Amino acid sequence: MSRKAVIFLSIGLLLVIGLVTYRIITNSKKDEENKSAGGGSRGGGSKVYGRVVQGQPFADYLSLSGSIEANEVVELHSEVSGIVETLNFQEGSQVSAGQVLLRINDSELRAQLAQARTRAELASENARRAKLLLEKEAISQEEYEIASADFRTSESQIQLINAQLSKTLVRAPFSGKIGLRNISKGSYITPATVIANLANTAQMKLLFSVPERYAYMVSKGNQVEFSIQGDEQKFTASIYAIEPVIEANTRSLIVKAISKGGSNKLIPGTFANVTFPLETVSNGLLVPAESLIPIQNGKKIFVLRDGKAKEVIVETGGRTDADVLITKGLSEGDTILTSGVMSLRDGSPVQVTLR
Repeated sequence: MSRKAVIFLSIGLLLVIGLVTYRIITNSKKDEENKSAGGGSRGGGSKVYGRVVQGQPFADYLSLSGSIEANEVVELHSEVSGIVETLNFQEGSQVSAGQVLLRINDSELRAQLAQARTRAELASENARRAKLLLEKEAISQEEYEIASADFRTSESQIQLINAQLSKTLVRAPFSGKIGLRNISKGSYITPATVIANLANTAQMKLLFSVPERYAYMVSKGNQVEFSIQGDEQKFTASIYAIEPVIEANTRSLIVKAISKGGSNKLIPGTFANVTFPLETVSNGLLVPAESLIPIQNGKKIFVLRDGKAKEVIVETGGRTDADVLITKGLSEGDTILTSGVMSLRDGSPVQVTLR
């Protein structure tokens, strides 16, 4: 064997010895780490966060959309045709029930009334004479009845014209705010002409719909809160009317509530954000949503029992943005585990940090 070959063999042997030594040292360190890690787990358990459950007030609600309506609203019309003679209201002003809003020219009707009264006077005299003649048997009973009927007809004509005259005055049917008028003095109007809108805004109505699944919770007298877009002020309303059937297209129940004490901020036609209360609990048990684990038949949660994680099946109710109401399965004072729960098993030892 040449000297060169001996050198190569020596170098190779040294490399093999070095590699074996490195592997032995590395494996020894890993064994020590594993033993150390194994001993720590058996001694302390998994580190998790927890929270002690305390009773607290809880109110669940639905956020719905609705609209504001006037308590009463009507289009004003005249019952007769004619020329507007006087206007007795200002646009946008408050008017009282029974107030005369406008007068239609009634000169023709008054002429007809004068003529009808003259005829009635003549008919009355003819009826009086006919009665005297009947008593003297100078005329027949039939002739007397004709004269009497003529008098009654003339009286009816006077009543009819007076009724027409009363309709030349357009009055406010209720107190409220009158809108923009569509006519002017001198306009010729008919019963089809819209004079203006009249709205009673002393009280405002709130119209909204409740989903079918919550319809059983709606009843007269329920209080709801609402606000309008761009304003943080909260208003209250009381439910006074409920549609007797579910609306087929939306599968919801239409409800009306009334808000007492009108506000200038509430304008009929405005959209409203409605808060409908569902459930109020004075001593509810709330847990973080992330502490609940979905299972086939519901939800479960881990609680601390003698240093170990105990699996408990729970029933839930309403929720807030972060917490869920527990209706069954927990007691006040229980310590629930809130983090790392997906890797826990029933009976796993844990180290709990409360927060």
